[in-house]
Amino acid sequence: MTSMQSAVRRRRAVAAAGAVSAGLLVLSACDKPTPTSTITVGSTSVSSEATCYNDGAPLKDVNPAKCLKGEGVKTVKVDPDETVRFGVDPEIADNGWTILMNGQPLTDSSKKTYRTIPGSVFFNAQYGASGNSTFVSIKEGEKDVTGLWSFKLTKDS
Repeated sequence: MTSMQSAVRRRRAVAAAGAVSAGLLVLSACDKPTPTSTITVGSTSVSSEATCYNDGAPLKDVNPAKCLKGEGVKTVKVDPDETVRFGVDPEIADNGWTILMNGQPLTDSSKKTYRTIPGSVFFNAQYGASGNSTFVSIKEGEKDVTGLWSFKLTKDS
């Protein structure tokens, strides 16, 4: 009976090892999250993963309009008298990033993880704004675009 119990234990050990291996295989097939960007206005912060991302490689065959105004874009209320703070993960900063307003560059490329812009800029026609809302995106990459994070800013007056 001892050899039978030993065989059963070995089968259980092999089955457990197989289950653990299968679980690790399933986990390794999951997509890792993209780096995040955050917009803070006053005491309100909104973070987002990329609307378009290619793990540091240039985005090719991508419709930029879809990335800039994609579904699920988070909305932030902005009082024009407040300062809008942009923060990015160090991974994004290392590749250089630019703030876009309605698809047009609003800032030069930066390798810092943090930038500030007066809230009034996002509703000023001089900077291409119209109405009480505007789309703001963070573009990763100095030459080639490697990621885009988008937000909708609405005027809070």
